Amino acid sequence: MVLQPGNKLFGNRYTIIRKLGEGGFGITYEAKKSDGSSVVIKTLKDELLYHPNFKQFQDKFQGEALALAVCKHPHIVQVDNFFQEGNLPYLAMEYVIGEDLQGRVQRKGILPETEAISYIQQIGEALSFIHTEKGLLHRDVKPNNIVLRRSNREAVLIDFGLARGFIPDMTQQMTPLHTPAFAPPEQMMPNGRYGDYTDVYALAATLYFLLTNTLPTAAPWRALNHPLKPPRQINPKISAPVHQAILEGLAMEVHKRPQSVREWLKLIPSAKKTVAVLATDDLSSAKGVDYSRLRDLLKVGKWQDADTETAARMLEAAGREEEDWLWHEHIDNFPCKDLRTIDQLWVKYSEGRFGFSVQAKIYRSLGETRSYDEKIWNAYADRVGWRKQGHWVNYSNLIFNTTAPLGHLPRGAYRCGWFGWFWRVMVAGEALFSRIRTCKV
Repeated sequence: MVLQPGNKLFGNRYTIIRKLGEGGFGITYEAKKSDGSSVVIKTLKDELLYHPNFKQFQDKFQGEALALAVCKHPHIVQVDNFFQEGNLPYLAMEYVIGEDLQGRVQRKGILPETEAISYIQQIGEALSFIHTEKGLLHRDVKPNNIVLRRSNREAVLIDFGLARGFIPDMTQQMTPLHTPAFAPPEQMMPNGRYGDYTDVYALAATLYFLLTNTLPTAAPWRALNHPLKPPRQINPKISAPVHQAILEGLAMEVHKRPQSVREWLKLIPSAKKTVAVLATDDLSSAKGVDYSRLRDLLKVGKWQDADTETAARMLEAAGREEEDWLWHEHIDNFPCKDLRTIDQLWVKYSEGRFGFSVQAKIYRSLGETRSYDEKIWNAYADRVGWRKQGHWVNYSNLIFNTTAPLGHLPRGAYRCGWFGWFWRVMVAGEALFSRIRTCKV
């Protein structure tokens, strides 16, 4: 059966919060540990119990757990636990809050070269680690298997469902599962010649996508004389060294590719400066607002003071300091640059727990509406801890630390309008979430 919110697992160590998604074989959930931290729990679908190949699916699932368990690296998702409940195996993993690279490109379009390189460099380091230290191939590197942490925008490699041990440069029998645009030709065959260069191809294909917003021609089509379109024909801004690195990484013949990820990364200009730039706080404002005090308060964890500062700076950005309130039309025209700056600071210093984008994601999951819907809004308030047992929590009784529920803060910014405290919160909430979507925060 599909697990429901509130279901307990592994001796009450984990409490199911919601279903995150499902694929052909597995299903994933968000869950809370007994200490209040969030994890992702992955398991097999119930219907596979009656499949004649259930043992094979179970072994594959366990293989992913073991592969992840031995890979302790900052750019690889971490395993929390592996256990059996009833007849099904369960894998509890770190919950990496953020967007994947596929979603980022869909939202922003072609990425700047320096930004794309920084992500590829980080994932390249993770792949080099699993190749040289663990003797594993990932075999499923692609944009939607790379997630950017909201807290610091570091790239994290997830989903080791196809990871396998390998003997470098030897012909081996492996299940030919793949994502066509990102898989090399040797991965299309059950008996392929595998090596580090197998993941090199996928990493180069990922960089191709980030810099062109276009899927590279799949290897089977290229084998049938449908050539790969050079990335610079799509995006002329790609530098010559990066363009050449992509083409070499996507070579059809394995001997023409760089033989390791480290060798391939040497073809690409260093991304170290880029990483430093990305790590710097962006305090930009379309209205000349100074967000340095908000940053400083968040940096030292003064959450209540930061909440008050957020409301004050939003009034300043909207030009409503004298009136001391915002209405729909003010929020509908709130500068996107300022909304993005405020959100990024909250997300970064709360390590992804707080921020408008975190709140908007929760609200969307409950059936987002532009106009006030009491049922949805109450469900949202219950989820983020603004209501308890059907009653709204007074502002002074909110939790101003990181043990608070996901999305609990900021809160002061919602106290906008003149029709009374509850009405102000209700009205501002839907308008703000709508603006967050419009601004692509």
